[in-house]
Amino acid sequence: MADLTPTEAAVLDAVDEAAAVDLLCRLVAVPSVGGTAAESEVQHLVAAELDGLGCDVDRWAVDLAAAATAPDAPGQEVGREEAWGVVGTLPGADDGDPALVLCGHTDVVPTGDRALWDGDPFTPRIIGGDVLGRGACDMKGGVAASLAALAAVRAAGVRLRRPVALHSVVGEEDGGLGAWATLARGHRGDACVIPEPTDGALVTAAAGALTFRLEVSGLAAHAAMRDRGVSAVELFAEVHADLRAFEADRQRDADPRFAGERYPYGLSIGTVRAGDWASTVPDRLVAEGRYGVRLGESPAAARAAFEARVAAFCAGHPWLAAHPVRVTWTGGAFAPGELPPGDALLADVRGAVVDAGGREPAERAVNAGTDLRLYAAAGIPALHLGPGDLHLAHGPAERVPVAEVTAVARALALLTLRRCGVA
Repeated sequence: MADLTPTEAAVLDAVDEAAAVDLLCRLVAVPSVGGTAAESEVQHLVAAELDGLGCDVDRWAVDLAAAATAPDAPGQEVGREEAWGVVGTLPGADDGDPALVLCGHTDVVPTGDRALWDGDPFTPRIIGGDVLGRGACDMKGGVAASLAALAAVRAAGVRLRRPVALHSVVGEEDGGLGAWATLARGHRGDACVIPEPTDGALVTAAAGALTFRLEVSGLAAHAAMRDRGVSAVELFAEVHADLRAFEADRQRDADPRFAGERYPYGLSIGTVRAGDWASTVPDRLVAEGRYGVRLGESPAAARAAFEARVAAFCAGHPWLAAHPVRVTWTGGAFAPGELPPGDALLADVRGAVVDAGGREPAERAVNAGTDLRLYAAAGIPALHLGPGDLHLAHGPAERVPVAEVTAVARALALLTLRRCGVA
């Protein structure tokens, strides 16, 4: 641990764990599932917190028509009547773009079967030092840590030389609408830290992900004479087996930062719909799934590889050669992204973690699509550092340790001082 300046020590002492936990619980209590009215409600809550910190706050209604038609828009998987962007900037003595951006998403995924939870997913509970509830880990814990870091800078009476900004975004779970709209509005910075859950690591790369639809055609017949029909369900089973082999091929020679992940570029079927009558051989099946994009691979190249694999399988099949599976691409499109090799942000964040009292973090990659790739595409170096374990996200055991929220808040507060400078 390096020697801290008096200002740095004062800011670390000003990180208020109780206030951060209170804020986190208030955020979790808003059921901000993507596409619901609460997705906007939670954005206004964050805007109010930023107002209270004395930030210059930009809040605007996202142009959903533009987001549906812009060629670079990331796509959406849920319907929305409105969406709000929120950016709070803590001013610096000097004008210009912020020296540091903290970006967090406030939307969450649906709860799934509530019977699997040990309580209401949107009634936050503190058990064994963890905050439990939907969104606690992914990623309202990171948003709370970011706000706590800014609050500590203010509470310590520090005037920054250059600004720091917090981008609060929606739509991350289904494509990245909020980050895309924020960048399109002109908000920029020298570097960005995204406090997605990293379980103590620094994540410098994120795989991409695409959503696909498969339509399989068979031949209907009475189920009592099923040999006279061709079941779309049975055809899909064959197609799916080949896609599993294709998935295995794509895991070879994965980036070593994915160490410990069995599927850096996973391919998974999420929904299957077939048939319209129990005693009829089903003549149509529609399946939708998620397909991982390799680091360094464009979404276009990934789509082409997938389509070629399906076409090759169909060409060698006695039925599908004449009735090929139809492939279409739907919903959000996550390109891969990574921090440029050698960028100073990695060393700066690692140093802030250690000097704030944490252990030296390992460098990792994440096999899920995130907003990192939008900042990277905009030329803004970005990485992840956040509280919680991503393996608990999207499930009924979602939680985040209070100690990790505090530790990340301390690291981000120290990073803010060092990146932005003190006036």
